[in-house]
Amino acid sequence: MTKPTLIPTAGKLPDLANMKADETLLTHVFDWAGKVAVNLVVAALILGLTFWIAGWAAGVVRRTLGRVHRNNPDHTLETFGASLVRYAIVVVGLVAVLQQLGVQATSIIAVLGAASLAIGLALQGALSNVAAGVMILLFRPYRVGDTIETVTRIGTVKSLDLLFTEIATFDNVKVMIPNSKVFGDVILNYSAHRTRRVDVLFKVPLKTDLVAVLKRLRERAENDPRIRKEPAVQIEVTDLSEAFAQAAIRAWTAREDFASVKTDLMLTAHLLADDPVREDLPPPRPTKAIDPSPAMPGEGEHHLFKLPRRRARQPGPSKSPSQPKKA
Repeated sequence: MTKPTLIPTAGKLPDLANMKADETLLTHVFDWAGKVAVNLVVAALILGLTFWIAGWAAGVVRRTLGRVHRNNPDHTLETFGASLVRYAIVVVGLVAVLQQLGVQATSIIAVLGAASLAIGLALQGALSNVAAGVMILLFRPYRVGDTIETVTRIGTVKSLDLLFTEIATFDNVKVMIPNSKVFGDVILNYSAHRTRRVDVLFKVPLKTDLVAVLKRLRERAENDPRIRKEPAVQIEVTDLSEAFAQAAIRAWTAREDFASVKTDLMLTAHLLADDPVREDLPPPRPTKAIDPSPAMPGEGEHHLFKLPRRRARQPGPSKSPSQPKKA
């Protein structure tokens, strides 16, 4: 009787070359996993640093624009500049993250180009509004709070963003106008200058003393505190017919008083055309202008690269010398 054995007689021992190949494969797998882990950690650090730098740079841009326009703050420009810097830094950081993960930059540029072309074709109208909004923010034909007329609409600008301009009409109706229509049309800004000229045309019957009417009207305009002395008031006859004479008065006033001055001059001309010697003319209304003094050249203008001057310190009362303490 032979003793049984655990190893079969026909069996073969494992090949040493196969064992070494398996160990090499495991080594490559571990090395690859380690490199992937390191790249993921570095990519996460780059991503976190990107968002931190984006927030910090946006804050710096916002504060810088706030300092430049300290006397006349422009919140729309500050928000736009901060958002533009933030998104630009985030895009650069994402490209760096993808490169760290092994994605080639040429592939990224190709994908972004194709995506930009597709998005541009799909959103032509929206992109034109964005481009017009950028041009409006750069050239500033109007600001929030100005009274403008464009696209047959007149109102006060309430907000301005990259897509729409919101205005409120004089009867308090909210109107949203695409920036492409605003920038592609004629823009009348009634708030751009501190002063405006009031032109009033009126007719005087030939039976009325025209010289007396013009004289009384000039006196009324020159004694109105809302009307500027320089340039002087102008009165002229513009037309003459068989029934009446047409005259015009032109006076300069603050933009806040334009409507009231024009109304008062029209009413005064109408009353004096009937009776040049009447004394019951309504008194001038008070001014609405904050500062009725004439504007100086260059006043209110801001340059992007010129910081406002610091206010000089007012000399305070001199401190009296301290009295010596009594022993």
